[in-house]
Amino acid sequence: MSEETAAPVETEVTPLTLSSEEIREAIKEVIDPEIGMNIVDLGLIYDVIPNPETGMVDVNMTLTSPGCPAGPEITSAVWMTVKRLPGVKDCEVKLVWSPRWDPQVHASEEARLYLGIW
Repeated sequence: MSEETAAPVETEVTPLTLSSEEIREAIKEVIDPEIGMNIVDLGLIYDVIPNPETGMVDVNMTLTSPGCPAGPEITSAVWMTVKRLPGVKDCEVKLVWSPRWDPQVHASEEARLYLGIW
């Protein structure tokens, strides 16, 4: 009997070529369940830092309040959204509390209008 050896399967590795803005645009699909608006327009995403060499993406974000009950759901949704983008090997979502979220400063004009902030 001859022993068959399987040839190693070569998987094509997609490099991370997405910019911070492209990743931020993808994160717009994550909706704050209490407010009903995407977290990018709300201004909850502070930094998106892709590393093309490692395929790692760091996301620094905050929540509307430190006791936000939807926090784990939102951060998990950000992680899953970024992780499935082409070239992303891993993602670290860090909650930061400084600067404190202020919708008048951080939210987009559309979000401020939605929230009734003039």
